[in-house]
Amino acid sequence: MLMQLPLVSWLSTDDILAWRDGHALKVRDFLLDVQSLASRLPANGYVLNVCKDRYRFLVGFGASVTTGKISLLPSTRTPESIRQLRNLAPDAFCLSDHDDGIQLPRVAYADRDVGCDATAMGNMPHIEADRVVAHVFTSGSTAAPVPHPKTWGSLAECVQAGALRLGLRDGRAHALVGTVPPQHMYGFESTALMALHGCVAMSAEQPFYPADVAAALTRIRAPRMLVTSPVHLRALLAAHVHIPPLSLVLSATAPLPRDLAQEAESRLNAPLVEIYGSTETGQIATRRTARTDVWELFPGVRLEPEPHGHVRVTGGHLAQAQVLHDVIEIVDDRRFLLHGRGADMINIAGKRSSLVHLNHQLTSIPGVQDGAFFMPDAGAGGSVARLMAFVVAPAIDPAVVREALRERLDPAFMPRPLVFVDTLPRNATGKLPRAALSALAARAPARHLIDDDNHAD
Repeated sequence: MLMQLPLVSWLSTDDILAWRDGHALKVRDFLLDVQSLASRLPANGYVLNVCKDRYRFLVGFGASVTTGKISLLPSTRTPESIRQLRNLAPDAFCLSDHDDGIQLPRVAYADRDVGCDATAMGNMPHIEADRVVAHVFTSGSTAAPVPHPKTWGSLAECVQAGALRLGLRDGRAHALVGTVPPQHMYGFESTALMALHGCVAMSAEQPFYPADVAAALTRIRAPRMLVTSPVHLRALLAAHVHIPPLSLVLSATAPLPRDLAQEAESRLNAPLVEIYGSTETGQIATRRTARTDVWELFPGVRLEPEPHGHVRVTGGHLAQAQVLHDVIEIVDDRRFLLHGRGADMINIAGKRSSLVHLNHQLTSIPGVQDGAFFMPDAGAGGSVARLMAFVVAPAIDPAVVREALRERLDPAFMPRPLVFVDTLPRNATGKLPRAALSALAARAPARHLIDDDNHAD
């Protein structure tokens, strides 16, 4: 007999699964909502679940799982990405709670009638552990997005391991607010699936602005968690809004600078844990960034060196080994150091650096609100690409930024040009897809543009 796992683990039907507008929603409410929505879904087809309300997204995912459907979780929903989805799944339909404009057959989310008879709820659904329930797509930050199938068992095991690592099964009823969308792998695991398999109640909200984050946190009960990204965390600290007491802060999607982690722990008076993982692997390691650079693997997960300097990850919740595209130094069988993504490493005039390091130097300049280095592809005929950088710093003279960079960087890595823009094209998780940066480079909608041709490469 095939192994089956429950839709919700570790919780009884009377436990709180989610919070919406300050009201608690219990597991039994969730199961009734799943049952109600499942009866309205088409008999067949892949599901593109774009619900903005995090609880509605979770109900939609639960209804899809219990009716044998596969959820599509792309990193973006541009017309081109939707066209690619149609090629992958011609029978895909969109489940939405808002006017999304997506060109797919649409199922409008409708809340269950609160007068529905609670006795109609059946037993807890169980799903085969080896059944594929989602295709999660890479972010496109270094290449075109690629789908990766996820089984119910691997997702549950990964999130349960994460919950144990974070101490979320200590008997206290934690609740979380997430600033990242549930359609992205990090938000999917650490907010939506965490409610199903992490013994944590999630907020239905997805706040973006610092004041909204603070307000959402006040509407849930302590002990509180904040699941966020470096970009959102930096904005939250810069706003100096009042944040209610937190027990834990999680960060992922981009490297977290040590100074930002230390400031966050000091200001928020809570431990900040950074999560390492990928779309291919799910989360596999954590570190307390304010205190250490060393990552600790989840139990059962192993790193093994591969030829040509690569490392592969095996064990734990992974159904098969995956080669990592990061530059990793194995410390021992439980720990490692991360030196950047392989695709982020650049070599200019025989000197090596990483885009992560360069970005940190840029954003650490006082008054710089955001920034990113970018190495374009080689031009026609193999012409040499020139390292450039975009910066958001409306209150600073461009020459001041240029001089600050000269103090921090080897001359080989000075950007040529340095482009001042109003905003960077970050997606909902704070990442900068390479295609978006390429488009920005082509348009160069600059407030100021400083080249550096007078300085030798």
